Amino acid sequence: MAVSSPDATEKLNQASPLVNGVQKNQEEFDPSAPPPFKVADIRAAIPSHCWVKNPWRSLSYVLRDILVISSLVAIAVIFKTSSWVWPIYWIAQGTMFWAIFVLGHDCGHGSFSDNPNLNSVVGHILHSSILVPYHGWRISHRTHHQNHGHVENDESWVPLTEKTYNTLDASTKLLRFKVPFPLFAYPLYLWYRSPGKSGSHFNPYSDMFSPNERSYIVTSTLCWSLMVANLVFLSIVIGPTLLFNLYGIPYLIFVMWLDFVTYLHHHGHEQKLPWYRGKEWSYLRGGLTTVDRDYGIFNNIHHDIGTHVIHHLFPQIPHYHLIEATMAAKSVLGNYYREPKKSGWIPVHLMDNLVKSVKQDHYVSDAGEVVYYQTDYRMIGKKIE
Repeated sequence: MAVSSPDATEKLNQASPLVNGVQKNQEEFDPSAPPPFKVADIRAAIPSHCWVKNPWRSLSYVLRDILVISSLVAIAVIFKTSSWVWPIYWIAQGTMFWAIFVLGHDCGHGSFSDNPNLNSVVGHILHSSILVPYHGWRISHRTHHQNHGHVENDESWVPLTEKTYNTLDASTKLLRFKVPFPLFAYPLYLWYRSPGKSGSHFNPYSDMFSPNERSYIVTSTLCWSLMVANLVFLSIVIGPTLLFNLYGIPYLIFVMWLDFVTYLHHHGHEQKLPWYRGKEWSYLRGGLTTVDRDYGIFNNIHHDIGTHVIHHLFPQIPHYHLIEATMAAKSVLGNYYREPKKSGWIPVHLMDNLVKSVKQDHYVSDAGEVVYYQTDYRMIGKKIE
């Protein structure tokens, strides 16, 4: 049973009063306060050339990533008897799988080019190669952008209400709230979505999709199935062990990257950030609760996906203009933009954000139009006296 009594919870937080799961300090900036600017004000601050999509430049990143992936495969096959090669290969290749996912993600947003057919073809090639149903994910991700920060309508890493949280069995809570299990959630999400939501990214009749989108889902599911068939064929030709080393383990590393990054873009900030319902929610207020992250040497490798706030508000901006657009928008955003903590080469500091958030951010209140994550203290072994 989750602890929902304000009086009980307050005993663990004597420094300042709790308001719907968060300590309110009158001297701190309140991120839930309605911003004094509009989306149009941010848009006006961004240079016009940041909106320009260059398909040749976008394709050059695809070529770069495919060349790196192919080179890694060649090196691994040549030195496959050397045990030291495989751990390096797994991490590097899994990271590159994540990089091509980001490019396919840009195709889904239309920031890859102004040509829908080019976006669709490249997106299907990239996403199908890493077992992602392109249109199914594209549509659900569009829903996420359009409703981010809304307790009921958001799609990605949606907070559980206390009522839903209390219906979860022990195994589900373990998988969702104990690292490293949440880092392997993505394949399950594709098939079953999140707790409290129904449907599948592979089913054209899922309630995620409108009737006129069903043909898109059939196409993407077919492409996904062809990739699975190709992997089965390769396992026969080269053997399942070599295929597992070349593709299976890097795929798991890719899944970990995806869950790690997408979770931390919407959770784990040092200051608790609000979620909204009803009239309090707006596209702007929801988008402003996203968080930029610095991933060190990986920023360029995974196409600056860490510049997430401006991407969330304006997903049409190509990834290669996001840094400049963010710098230009800061003067408008003010305190609503949270500077990411600078990373060393490897963003090990973000593991602390991840572990702390997964451990503490369990559910939000069933009521209220501005809510914050609350903690089930019994789950983390603390007793309420």
